[in-house]
Amino acid sequence: MSKWKDAPPGWSYNPAAWSQRLPIVALALVGTAIATYLSLFQLGIVSTVWEPFFGGGSRTILESKVSYILPVPDAVLGALSYLLDAVTGVAGSRQRWWTRPWLVIVFGVAVGPLGVISVILVILQPVLFNAFCTLCLASAVVSVAMIGPAMDEVLASLQYLKSAREQGSSVWRAFWGLKGSPVPAQPLGEGSES
Repeated sequence: MSKWKDAPPGWSYNPAAWSQRLPIVALALVGTAIATYLSLFQLGIVSTVWEPFFGGGSRTILESKVSYILPVPDAVLGALSYLLDAVTGVAGSRQRWWTRPWLVIVFGVAVGPLGVISVILVILQPVLFNAFCTLCLASAVVSVAMIGPAMDEVLASLQYLKSAREQGSSVWRAFWGLKGSPVPAQPLGEGSES
Protein backbone atom coordinates (compact mmCIF):
# COMPACT_ATOMS: atom_id res chain seq x y z
CA MET A 1 0.00 0.00 0.00
CA SER A 2 1.42 3.38 -0.90
CA LYS A 3 2.34 5.70 1.92
CA TRP A 4 -0.27 8.31 0.98
CA LYS A 5 -3.04 5.79 1.45
CA ASP A 6 -1.71 4.74 4.84
CA ALA A 7 -0.94 8.17 6.27
CA PRO A 8 -2.46 11.50 5.29
CA PRO A 9 -0.40 13.50 2.78
CA GLY A 10 2.30 15.44 4.58
CA TRP A 11 1.97 13.41 7.80
CA SER A 12 4.75 11.25 9.21
CA TYR A 13 2.25 8.93 10.94
CA ASN A 14 -1.30 7.72 10.55
CA PRO A 15 -3.62 9.19 13.21
CA ALA A 16 -6.11 6.38 12.48
CA ALA A 17 -3.56 3.65 13.21
CA TRP A 18 -4.46 1.26 16.00
CA SER A 19 -1.45 2.46 17.98
CA GLN A 20 -3.02 5.93 17.95
CA ARG A 21 -6.63 4.90 18.59
CA LEU A 22 -6.34 2.12 21.18
CA PRO A 23 -5.03 4.43 23.93
CA ILE A 24 -8.04 6.68 23.33
CA VAL A 25 -10.38 3.68 23.48
CA ALA A 26 -8.70 2.50 26.71
CA LEU A 27 -9.20 5.94 28.25
CA ALA A 28 -12.83 5.94 27.07
CA LEU A 29 -13.39 2.59 28.79
CA VAL A 30 -11.83 3.93 32.01
CA GLY A 31 -14.12 6.95 31.73
CA THR A 32 -17.10 4.65 31.13
CA ALA A 33 -16.28 2.71 34.30
CA ILE A 34 -15.91 5.86 36.42
CA ALA A 35 -19.08 7.47 35.06
CA THR A 36 -21.05 4.23 35.44
CA TYR A 37 -20.02 3.99 39.10
CA LEU A 38 -21.03 7.62 39.67
CA SER A 39 -24.30 6.93 37.83
CA LEU A 40 -25.08 4.06 40.19
CA PHE A 41 -24.75 6.48 43.09
CA GLN A 42 -26.83 9.18 41.42
CA LEU A 43 -29.55 6.67 40.57
CA GLY A 44 -29.64 5.40 44.17
CA ILE A 45 -28.41 1.90 43.28
CA VAL A 46 -25.39 2.30 45.59
CA SER A 47 -25.69 4.36 48.76
CA THR A 48 -22.12 5.60 49.12
CA VAL A 49 -19.53 6.99 46.79
CA TRP A 50 -15.77 6.53 47.18
CA GLU A 51 -14.08 9.79 48.20
CA PRO A 52 -10.50 9.54 49.54
CA PHE A 53 -9.54 13.24 49.57
CA PHE A 54 -12.44 15.66 49.89
CA GLY A 55 -14.65 14.34 52.70
CA GLY A 56 -18.27 14.77 51.65
CA GLY A 57 -17.29 16.59 48.48
CA SER A 58 -18.37 13.85 46.11
CA ARG A 59 -21.79 13.57 47.72
CA THR A 60 -22.20 17.37 47.58
CA ILE A 61 -21.30 17.50 43.88
CA LEU A 62 -23.19 14.38 42.80
CA GLU A 63 -26.37 15.37 44.64
CA SER A 64 -26.31 19.00 43.47
CA LYS A 65 -29.04 20.53 41.32
CA VAL A 66 -26.48 20.96 38.52
CA SER A 67 -26.09 17.18 38.33
CA TYR A 68 -29.82 16.80 37.75
CA ILE A 69 -30.51 19.70 35.36
CA LEU A 70 -31.36 17.25 32.57
CA PRO A 71 -33.92 14.43 32.77
CA VAL A 72 -31.14 11.97 33.62
CA PRO A 73 -28.20 12.49 36.00
CA ASP A 74 -25.06 13.95 34.42
CA ALA A 75 -22.98 10.84 35.19
CA VAL A 76 -25.37 8.71 33.10
CA LEU A 77 -24.82 11.05 30.15
CA GLY A 78 -21.08 10.88 30.79
CA ALA A 79 -21.11 7.07 30.76
CA LEU A 80 -23.06 7.02 27.49
CA SER A 81 -20.70 9.60 25.96
CA TYR A 82 -17.62 7.63 26.96
CA LEU A 83 -19.18 4.48 25.54
CA LEU A 84 -19.84 6.32 22.26
CA ASP A 85 -16.18 7.40 22.27
CA ALA A 86 -15.05 3.79 22.70
CA VAL A 87 -17.37 2.42 19.98
CA THR A 88 -16.49 5.11 17.44
CA GLY A 89 -12.83 4.69 18.38
CA VAL A 90 -12.72 1.02 17.40
CA ALA A 91 -14.97 1.25 14.34
CA GLY A 92 -13.28 1.39 10.95
CA SER A 93 -9.89 0.58 9.54
CA ARG A 94 -6.55 2.37 9.55
CA GLN A 95 -7.71 4.25 6.46
CA ARG A 96 -10.92 5.55 8.00
CA TRP A 97 -9.63 9.14 7.83
CA TRP A 98 -10.50 8.94 4.10
CA THR A 99 -12.77 5.88 3.80
CA ARG A 100 -15.17 7.03 6.55
CA PRO A 101 -14.65 10.72 7.31
CA TRP A 102 -18.17 10.85 8.72
CA LEU A 103 -17.19 8.31 11.40
CA VAL A 104 -14.05 10.26 12.30
CA ILE A 105 -16.09 13.47 12.60
CA VAL A 106 -18.64 11.71 14.85
CA PHE A 107 -15.71 10.43 16.93
CA GLY A 108 -14.30 13.96 17.23
CA VAL A 109 -17.68 15.44 18.11
CA ALA A 110 -18.13 12.78 20.79
CA VAL A 111 -14.67 13.33 22.31
CA GLY A 112 -14.29 17.12 22.04
CA PRO A 113 -17.47 18.39 23.71
CA LEU A 114 -17.18 15.80 26.50
CA GLY A 115 -13.78 17.24 27.39
CA VAL A 116 -15.10 20.80 27.35
CA ILE A 117 -18.11 19.87 29.51
CA SER A 118 -15.83 18.05 31.97
CA VAL A 119 -13.65 21.14 32.35
CA ILE A 120 -16.72 23.33 32.93
CA LEU A 121 -18.05 20.93 35.57
CA VAL A 122 -14.68 20.92 37.35
CA ILE A 123 -14.66 24.73 37.40
CA LEU A 124 -18.17 24.73 38.87
CA GLN A 125 -17.21 22.44 41.77
CA PRO A 126 -15.37 25.02 43.89
CA VAL A 127 -17.20 28.03 42.48
CA LEU A 128 -20.76 26.87 43.16
CA PHE A 129 -20.32 24.24 45.85
CA ASN A 130 -16.98 24.87 47.56
CA ALA A 131 -16.36 21.13 47.15
CA PHE A 132 -14.51 18.66 44.96
CA CYS A 133 -15.26 15.13 43.79
CA THR A 134 -12.22 12.89 43.25
CA LEU A 135 -13.80 10.61 40.66
CA CYS A 136 -15.33 13.61 38.85
CA LEU A 137 -11.83 15.12 38.62
CA ALA A 138 -10.45 11.78 37.38
CA SER A 139 -13.18 11.66 34.74
CA ALA A 140 -12.29 15.19 33.61
CA VAL A 141 -8.60 14.23 33.29
CA VAL A 142 -9.61 11.23 31.14
CA SER A 143 -11.78 13.45 28.92
CA VAL A 144 -9.10 16.07 28.39
CA ALA A 145 -6.41 13.43 27.70
CA MET A 146 -8.51 12.05 24.83
CA ILE A 147 -8.96 15.34 22.98
CA GLY A 148 -5.54 15.85 21.37
CA PRO A 149 -5.11 12.41 19.82
CA ALA A 150 -8.73 12.35 18.61
CA MET A 151 -8.44 15.78 17.00
CA ASP A 152 -5.39 14.63 15.00
CA GLU A 153 -7.58 12.15 13.19
CA VAL A 154 -10.34 14.72 12.69
CA LEU A 155 -7.76 17.09 11.18
CA ALA A 156 -6.65 14.34 8.77
CA SER A 157 -10.25 13.80 7.63
CA LEU A 158 -10.79 17.55 7.20
CA GLN A 159 -7.59 17.69 5.16
CA TYR A 160 -8.96 14.91 2.95
CA LEU A 161 -12.30 16.71 2.51
CA LYS A 162 -10.48 19.95 1.67
CA SER A 163 -8.42 18.08 -0.92
CA ALA A 164 -11.61 16.64 -2.46
CA ARG A 165 -13.11 20.13 -2.71
CA GLU A 166 -9.93 21.54 -4.28
CA GLN A 167 -9.99 18.75 -6.87
CA GLY A 168 -13.58 19.62 -7.78
CA SER A 169 -14.99 16.42 -6.29
CA SER A 170 -18.16 16.25 -4.25
CA VAL A 171 -17.33 16.95 -0.62
CA TRP A 172 -20.62 15.27 0.32
CA ARG A 173 -19.60 12.03 -1.43
CA ALA A 174 -16.11 12.26 0.07
CA PHE A 175 -17.62 12.79 3.54
CA TRP A 176 -19.53 9.51 3.20
CA GLY A 177 -16.46 7.69 1.81
CA LEU A 178 -17.81 7.46 -1.73
CA LYS A 179 -15.12 9.46 -3.52
CA GLY A 180 -12.38 6.85 -3.74
CA SER A 181 -8.71 6.98 -2.84
CA PRO A 182 -7.17 10.20 -1.65
CA VAL A 183 -4.82 12.03 -3.95
CA PRO A 184 -1.62 13.42 -2.46
CA ALA A 185 -2.20 17.02 -1.45
CA GLN A 186 -0.74 19.63 0.84
CA PRO A 187 -1.59 19.36 4.54
CA LEU A 188 -4.12 21.89 5.87
CA GLY A 189 -2.60 25.31 6.25
CA GLU A 190 0.12 24.84 3.60
CA GLY A 191 -0.04 26.32 0.14
CA SER A 192 0.15 24.18 -2.98
CA GLU A 193 3.34 24.09 -4.97
CA SER A 194 3.45 24.81 -8.69
